[in-house]
Amino acid sequence: MPQAHAQRSVPLPSTPRTGRGGGHDTDHRRAAAHDPRTGTPRGETLDELDVLNPATEEVIATVPAAGRTDVDTAVARAARAQERWAALAPGDRARLLRRFAATVDDHLEELAALEVREAGHPIGNARWEAGNVRDLLDYAAGGVERLTGRQIPVPGGLDVTFHEPLGVVAVIAPWNFPMPIAAWGTAPALAAGNAVLLKPAETTPLTALRLAELALVAGLPEGLFQVLPGEGPIAGGALVEHPGVAKIVFTGSTAVGKEIMARCAATVKRVTLELGGKSPNIVFADADIEAAAAAAPGSFLDNTGQDCCARSRILVHAPVYDRFLELLEPAVRAFTAGDPADPATSMGPLISAAQRERVRSYVPETAPAAIRGETPAGKGFWYPATVLEGRPDDRTAVEEIFGPVAVVIPFADETEAVRLANATDYGLSGSIWTRDVGRAVRVSRAVAAGNLSVNSHRSVRYWTPFGGFRQSGLGRELGPDALHAFTETKNVFISTEES
Repeated sequence: MPQAHAQRSVPLPSTPRTGRGGGHDTDHRRAAAHDPRTGTPRGETLDELDVLNPATEEVIATVPAAGRTDVDTAVARAARAQERWAALAPGDRARLLRRFAATVDDHLEELAALEVREAGHPIGNARWEAGNVRDLLDYAAGGVERLTGRQIPVPGGLDVTFHEPLGVVAVIAPWNFPMPIAAWGTAPALAAGNAVLLKPAETTPLTALRLAELALVAGLPEGLFQVLPGEGPIAGGALVEHPGVAKIVFTGSTAVGKEIMARCAATVKRVTLELGGKSPNIVFADADIEAAAAAAPGSFLDNTGQDCCARSRILVHAPVYDRFLELLEPAVRAFTAGDPADPATSMGPLISAAQRERVRSYVPETAPAAIRGETPAGKGFWYPATVLEGRPDDRTAVEEIFGPVAVVIPFADETEAVRLANATDYGLSGSIWTRDVGRAVRVSRAVAAGNLSVNSHRSVRYWTPFGGFRQSGLGRELGPDALHAFTETKNVFISTEES
């Protein structure tokens, strides 16, 4: 699911209060973005960012960009709020997080409509994303009272461990899944007793700003969850360098992740990095070929291919290669691109003109394609669903395109399938289609990836761990241990020997 790939996109407005995301008032948005109650601190702004609707190319809002002074102010407020938050009884923190989840649930349609307008996501996808935020908050709340230490047997005394919150955590979220991925870091960090500063992507700040408002409606302390829209090098850079920030959670490109990791070393910050991917979809001859072909388009066209988990390398056993392609074409063409607000739409636009040009640089429109879909005429950052027949060493087969493009490559046997699957620098996700249980286990163990599915393309469940091998990232998010990533383990020995 992730990526905030090295795009300098257009920033965004505050959150509309209309239930269906219509008629936003620009002056209201600007005022709200400066009001501490929205979660956006007052202070110096270096510029204003326009938020575009990628389906129409229209400016739908303007939001001030946070500068270094804003970051300083936000960190100070967060540190004060975190002390009060961590001092609350665990049951009280859990109740407030559940109230936050319920408040999000009350505003699902509003949040989904915002996501449609700022990110171009089809409305069905956007509803799922808003619901995922609610579910993550509720799940994290369940962990607050279970974040317990251990008693370790030692001679001469009692030894116990405590999980202490880190303090102030910064979450730098991407534009491809603005709401869910922001919640991946925010929900467990809050549950573990930390304050959170969320830096949304420049192109998609609206849902983040609205979530900060809803947190206050739910009763979370002011300053505990703040949103800092702004340019990555300025607002994001200030968070990475700030000595008062204890951890950075970043989802985005591998190149930017490496830079963040290097800069965090100066203050020995903890980091969780969820980076790029070029995931394989391995189809063996003994699989249910009809099911594999029917499911394949969703694995690389969902979110218009702007997904680090996209199975954009389809590796097909040679004996069924031609049959698979034959079945794949109608399944791809059934993915209709159009108005994201229309429930019948299954694929929206790319996020920006820059992203469209990036995809075009990999696949010129004159390039031969096994399958090429249709896109709407007129404005919008559209790109057609595209399937290429390629070779393992093609640029399109090894580099992350981050668009609705897949490459189909035949393989001779299981050994070659594993070799091709591992022939990239990434290791985030992937799928294996086979009826042979032994083969499923062997290949799952041999493929270097953090999240694999057999006879399925589902990578992300909030109750299971998520993260990558190799250059796809560092650390794990989600799952039953997510809160531990936002704590330090403290060991205390108490002597029982008589003095």
